[in-house]
Amino acid sequence: MPKGFFHVPKAVNEPVKSYAPNSPEKAAVLAAYQKMWNETIDVPNYIGEEEIRTGNTKNMTAPHDHQHVVGKYHLAEKVHIEKAIATALKAREKWAAMAWEQRAAIFLKAAELIAGPYRAKINAATMIAQSKTIFQAEIDASCELIDFLRYNVQFMTQIYNDQPNSVSDVWNRVEYRPLEGFVYAITPFNFTAIAGNLPSSAALMGNVVVWKPAATQVYSANVVMQIFKEAGLPDGVINMVMGDSSMISEVLLNSPHLAGVHFTGSTEVFNDIWAKIGSNISQYKSYPKIVGETGGKDFIIAHPSANVKQVVANTIRGAFEFQGQKCSAASRVYFPKSLWPAIKEEMGKELATIKMGSPEDFSNFVTAVISEASFNKLTKYIDQAKQDADTEVIFGGNYDKSKGYFIEPTVILTSNPKYTTMETELFGPVLTIYVYEDSKWSETLKLVDETSNYALTGAVFSNDRYAIEEAASALQNSAGNFYINDKPTGAVVGMQPFGGARASGTNDKAGSMQNLLRWVSPRTIKETFVTPVDYRYPFLGE
Repeated sequence: MPKGFFHVPKAVNEPVKSYAPNSPEKAAVLAAYQKMWNETIDVPNYIGEEEIRTGNTKNMTAPHDHQHVVGKYHLAEKVHIEKAIATALKAREKWAAMAWEQRAAIFLKAAELIAGPYRAKINAATMIAQSKTIFQAEIDASCELIDFLRYNVQFMTQIYNDQPNSVSDVWNRVEYRPLEGFVYAITPFNFTAIAGNLPSSAALMGNVVVWKPAATQVYSANVVMQIFKEAGLPDGVINMVMGDSSMISEVLLNSPHLAGVHFTGSTEVFNDIWAKIGSNISQYKSYPKIVGETGGKDFIIAHPSANVKQVVANTIRGAFEFQGQKCSAASRVYFPKSLWPAIKEEMGKELATIKMGSPEDFSNFVTAVISEASFNKLTKYIDQAKQDADTEVIFGGNYDKSKGYFIEPTVILTSNPKYTTMETELFGPVLTIYVYEDSKWSETLKLVDETSNYALTGAVFSNDRYAIEEAASALQNSAGNFYINDKPTGAVVGMQPFGGARASGTNDKAGSMQNLLRWVSPRTIKETFVTPVDYRYPFLGE
């Protein structure tokens, strides 16, 4: 048994390396990239101590060179998903009983493995699998995942330290039990950090997990699993499975032992999961915790007092970094008529300098979108905008999928504030601009709030404090993460807890204590030192 009140290392955000010319980190990641590019890997399903290879496989390719195969992964069958549930529940017997500091040590070690020996590998994997530039891979796969692991341990101790009041003859305490059953973690393609955080945050609190990464992210998810294993995570605590999404969800959501779902992905899929849980509610041992971060139709609005260069630089970053494939990416913007000529000129000049190609070339600012399905969807909207009377493609609009799924950063100008690309989540390098009359600032704020069903991120640019205050108030329900004079992307763990409401999710704030609270079931314990021996209260006397 522990004999001490232990203090964990103070969480600090991992510094972002520069990858400047001739830097050691640039040489290391390029060497890792080349090595991994020229080999093919075989990714199994990880269920307990077993690596299960079914022989039914799919190839893994790079979006920026879709004919280049870097490996294959094995598709699980129904029997394997059932096995994952049984394995997780068996592992729970010891994992849930393990002292918290032992669990903490595993994930703190994982953070240091990423910061050191695995840094180049996990970054290179993310560059290959998800076509991220080195900077986007560094801030995601390395820094953000390290931050999640460190800060979650610190948040866990804060939760455990939150205790009720007691008096001299009664000792009250709360223990934060893991959920009774298993957690189903479903992670997206776009962030390796999310792929690592969703299963590990639940596991840190004593839960066991069945984890299904996105098919287009299995390559780097495999590296995450290798790190967890090297850090000493016991077999069966996190089980990674791949295969038909419908089949996997059907098996897991039908289990009476489902205790929670930790999800990041599309709103439609999350709604379907919620509906299935609702229809199955009477068969569960407890009410499952449902945590979801879903879509976004994120906005930037500039006030007439805004600085043009600041607006343009942060719009380009917010809209086109990682090809706009962030749930927080700016995809609809509102510019005042008085600034529009200067903004348009500056934006055209800056977009003309952007290079596009393989992430192996560090001079490229954008690379390829994730898949052919995404490419086809995005180009359909671009082509339509070229034809419609109320829109004009003013920058970009070209695309080519002969080698990789490349789409130029594309800017659409519309006279219709409710045009489809102002309302629909596209998840790609397509930005739509609406120019408003300066005198209609307040009306435009209302328009921003009412245009989208989503409420994830948004930004206001202004040098007028009254305008900033008005925007912050008018848009209070429009974004769970609101930015003043900054792009609406790049939330940092421990600084800007991330999540939105409306159709953007349950707003349980990844990177904060609020999220970890969802993965515990508190038990209150009252201990009386001198127990009454007479049922009579004083009021019963004469």
